[in-house]
Amino acid sequence: MRILVLGGTGFIGRHAAAALLARGHDVVIGTRRPKRARQTLPEPLRSSALRETHLESLTTRYVWQPLLADVDVVLNCVGILRERGSETYDRVQHMAPAALAHACERLGLRLVHVSALGLREEAPSRFLRSKWLAERAIARSGADYSLVRPSLLDGEGGFGARWLRRVANWPVHFIPAQARGRMAVLQVTDLADALVTLCEGRNRPDLREVELGGSMRRTMAEHLVALRTRPGPALRVSLPGPLALLASAVCDVLHFSPYSFANLELMRRDNLPLMNVLQALIGRAPAAVGRELPKQRPAYAFAAMPTGHETPVPPNPQ
Repeated sequence: MRILVLGGTGFIGRHAAAALLARGHDVVIGTRRPKRARQTLPEPLRSSALRETHLESLTTRYVWQPLLADVDVVLNCVGILRERGSETYDRVQHMAPAALAHACERLGLRLVHVSALGLREEAPSRFLRSKWLAERAIARSGADYSLVRPSLLDGEGGFGARWLRRVANWPVHFIPAQARGRMAVLQVTDLADALVTLCEGRNRPDLREVELGGSMRRTMAEHLVALRTRPGPALRVSLPGPLALLASAVCDVLHFSPYSFANLELMRRDNLPLMNVLQALIGRAPAAVGRELPKQRPAYAFAAMPTGHETPVPPNPQ
């Protein structure tokens, strides 16, 4: 099949495009900067067709149709952590995917849309609300679609993943006090293989909403410990709610690090798949992320004390 990978030079898109190519599909890379992509893409993908796409301008189905004329499937991996000029959350993460879904419906194309876990209508983060609105618009479109909701990702080339591995080796870990939510972190290569299967799965109502995660459930504090490679533990400092919120606002204004208001919102609640179908899609157990942490022992352990009223156990006849 001929598959257009939107955001094909990004973290998820690059891995997904490589996995599709390895499966024998004809890959078209959608990117904002085609000339730069020729130099930065991995060697196997440099011979793929490139298509210039600016999602902030693709907010009606009519402007999408020429870009989709010769493809069978569209895999949308585009997402922005922060807004820049006309690249707003609403245009890039809501209006453009909604218009894309209507264009796919009209042309009879399959759409696989990478979203996220933890979305809700009442989320105070505009980042999260835009993704939620996109999901609702795609579900109403009538297209043959899959909404893919992965948990936090780890792997080569990820902006957030690279930062977390760096922070894990700091002598001090600053953790928001409200960051009690658990995550099922998964490797981006596992997500990429799952996306290949979903691209191939036409007309599968059972794959409309797909939630994916790794095998371990950890809070952000536990995830940093699992990623740590330096000897000895880091000092953990709990950031009070107002200070954590201020830090997220400063990072958003300065475009510094992956820490953001949306990240803070996600860390406050469990970010786990309700039904994890990753293993069913890729045909193997999820790859491990970081090292396995020792199991927590209860703070107090009480031995059972006889009361004199125990039920007698009959002797073993053997």
